[in-house]
Amino acid sequence: MISFSRIAAPFLTTSKPSPGCITVDVGALARNWRAANEASGTATASAVVKADGYGLGIGPVVEALHSAGCRHFFVALADEAAALGQAARDADVYVLNGPMSGHASAIAAAGFIPVLNDLLQVSQWVAQAKKADRPLPAAIMIDTGMNRLGLNLTDVQSLAADTASLALLDIKLVMSHLACADDPSSDMNARQKTFFDEARSLLPDAPASLANSAGLFLGTDYHYDLTRPGVCLYGASPFKTAPAPFEPVVSVAAEIIQVRDVAADESIGYGATFTATGPMRTATIAAGYADGIFRTAGNSAFAVVNGTRVPYVGRVSMDLIVLDISALDARSVRPGAMVDLIGPGVSVDDLAHASGTIGYEVLTS
Repeated sequence: MISFSRIAAPFLTTSKPSPGCITVDVGALARNWRAANEASGTATASAVVKADGYGLGIGPVVEALHSAGCRHFFVALADEAAALGQAARDADVYVLNGPMSGHASAIAAAGFIPVLNDLLQVSQWVAQAKKADRPLPAAIMIDTGMNRLGLNLTDVQSLAADTASLALLDIKLVMSHLACADDPSSDMNARQKTFFDEARSLLPDAPASLANSAGLFLGTDYHYDLTRPGVCLYGASPFKTAPAPFEPVVSVAAEIIQVRDVAADESIGYGATFTATGPMRTATIAAGYADGIFRTAGNSAFAVVNGTRVPYVGRVSMDLIVLDISALDARSVRPGAMVDLIGPGVSVDDLAHASGTIGYEVLTS
């Protein structure tokens, strides 16, 4: 269970207190969207809320963003769009993966906007428009060099020449996705923008979108009409090295189960990957890779106990982590106390870097 406030709530609703909690600050989430909208300049900021709102719960996340003023949302799948319900009232909801697996009729009936990623999806949506006997709203994805999803230049040229199909497409957006915006010095950013401008000029005039979270900060030339911030809304960094541009949104805490003394030359955890070089005091907490704390964080990450950073020692287990609390007053740390795994003093990106991954994966885990 996730608490959508500044007040922590148990992971699970049981008759006994839970050993951990996640807190989502929806006020910070709303402020982050407003900051992204301001950073978008004359463009409007949307919000990418796929993967269950980046792991934080798509319904409450969208409700908070909608209350902040967001009226354009991007999800990956039709099922995610349906999950928005009243949270996305009077908003445009774009389905990034398009009309997959025969979902075209349901997407059309719900009024969602599919992102058409190839000529097959174009033909499927045109067929749906013929059934409806009217043009249907759609977005066109152009592949500008990422080679993941989108129409290549030949496809765009074919679509541009297909006036019959274009007549049945109410093109709300022409878009592409930046592959290297996390590195502002990458020349691929400019190459993709140039390709995007060339390809979209072949299509009917429509609003354009290119900038993701990192793209917001590449300059106004990348903003076009609609920006698509994602991870930066949730308090993580979209950059390779720079810190998160906006406020933290998520905190994670776990309970200390046991405090113990470990003698010099004793090992800790599976594989005996850590050996004490001298007498030390440890705390074992009720969290692990089953809770989304990566196994690779062992011997690398740190937590915060009573405002002090303390390192993980030994491997992260399925539901246990051992911390070195030798630097703390022994009387100040007791079983039942809570430890911050993400929060003041340890960010989403701190945990990501220690785990050899990115903030996106930490959030969605």
